[in-house]
Amino acid sequence: METFEEKRKFIEELKKQWKTLWRERIDDKVRAEGISDKDYSQLFVERGTVIIATRKFKLPDFYEILQQHLSPDSGNISNVLLPNPTVGGWGKFIRTALNKQQRLMRRRLNTPAEPPVRKANQQLKKGGRGWLHFKR
Repeated sequence: METFEEKRKFIEELKKQWKTLWRERIDDKVRAEGISDKDYSQLFVERGTVIIATRKFKLPDFYEILQQHLSPDSGNISNVLLPNPTVGGWGKFIRTALNKQQRLMRRRLNTPAEPPVRKANQQLKKGGRGWLHFKR
């Protein structure tokens, strides 16, 4: 059984390969595809494999690749890695739940209790015609 530190190091290596796969891909502008330039055995990607395309294409997912590497008895990935941002975690909870509450509180504090009072003898702008610029 692997230790926590060995898993962490393996995942860091896998992340480095993942980043180089996307950084060093060959972009085919005629076919609108991205093609891998090397073999990435740990990512299950061979040289010349299409990794990104425009239509009806499933991108390779880092979390799926990681689950294929980890054995079923090693437990859940969440013990070693943060959750996928699309699934959500603490950051998504803060963005969705807490930030909305703060905005509502600010609005309540900044709203005036009563509208400002105007003096009765105050001179009107433009002689009472308002802001419109047309001649009568």
